[in-house]
Amino acid sequence: MTGKSINSLKLLFLSTPVGQLGSGLGGGVELTLYNIALEMHRRGHHLDIVAPAGSRLDSFPIKEIAGELQITAQTQERDALICMPGNSLLANMWECARQIQGNYDLIVNFAYDWLPFYLTPFFNCPIAHFVSMGSLSDAMDQIVEQVAIQFPGTIGLYTKSQAETFALKSSELNSSWCEVLGSGVDLSLYDFCASPAPQLAWLGRIAPEKALEDAVAAAQIAGIPLKIFGKMQDDAYWKQICQEYPDAPVEYMGFFSTQKLQEQLGKCQAMLMTPRWVEAFGNVAIEALACGVPVIAYRRGGPAEIVQDGKTGFLVEPDSVEGLVNAIKRLDEIDRLECRRQAETEYSLEALGDRMEQWFQTIKQLANPSS
Repeated sequence: MTGKSINSLKLLFLSTPVGQLGSGLGGGVELTLYNIALEMHRRGHHLDIVAPAGSRLDSFPIKEIAGELQITAQTQERDALICMPGNSLLANMWECARQIQGNYDLIVNFAYDWLPFYLTPFFNCPIAHFVSMGSLSDAMDQIVEQVAIQFPGTIGLYTKSQAETFALKSSELNSSWCEVLGSGVDLSLYDFCASPAPQLAWLGRIAPEKALEDAVAAAQIAGIPLKIFGKMQDDAYWKQICQEYPDAPVEYMGFFSTQKLQEQLGKCQAMLMTPRWVEAFGNVAIEALACGVPVIAYRRGGPAEIVQDGKTGFLVEPDSVEGLVNAIKRLDEIDRLECRRQAETEYSLEALGDRMEQWFQTIKQLANPSS
């Protein structure tokens, strides 16, 4: 189904509460939400978005909500207690959703946080939870499991690798406890580049769990310049890398719009992905492939399900800088056109839209079997 939908839905998207849309603080969630919104709108569904005050999203009006930003889950310990600031943005967003829920067929939650899951039984409107990260806390595992049991089919994830991180204990759940939905990008925004410059790319939030230092070390050993793109989330971490690798051929380019990013990314021989944690998916990987850029990634998490080893990039032993360097030496084996073809075949907005639309319609039908 790639045209206007026969059964249009009234959808309410609730964004991540860790940062404004357009700021980069939400990482891949921002791009995922935008792309799903774009495709659902194209198919004729009605869509409203609730997001932090100051958010910006091309072509979409936003119900802006004030309040204090939520602490990111990846900066907390596994046994951390659930906590929210006094004037919680997250709580304010969901109070807004509670008040207007009667106007919608489905609420779609993009927040990786305990509160939306806890509130699910108290809402009359069904809620679809698109989970953006793997298991990071005991409290989240427990509440996700509770919702999966009480509201079957309402949990969506990017990849099987992500799903496997959740230590769900209930005998009521099997391997199909969630919907694996993948991701996609608007391929019309990404130009194929057949002839790159002698340089590498690294793209993502600059934070410890992304292990940028491994990419920097590999670039230094290989003697190839590394262009770094992304949100400067942890300035102290970046300064530490600069101190440890003062002679590395690296340049921090900044946080770019899609148009400017793809222009620069396409000029690179390859993109390095070096996450220290289990990456749920890795939207940056399909952005690179869309430009014809091979991806060299650690064989863990989402990237291991995206990269076709030896065909559209290389998968190397996790945390092995030597593996990254060896893969860089083999880049002439990769046909950049194959990278673009993979993006077109597996990660178009149309393909993502088909999966999402079916999921949304199924949840609505389960919640209202007589409709």
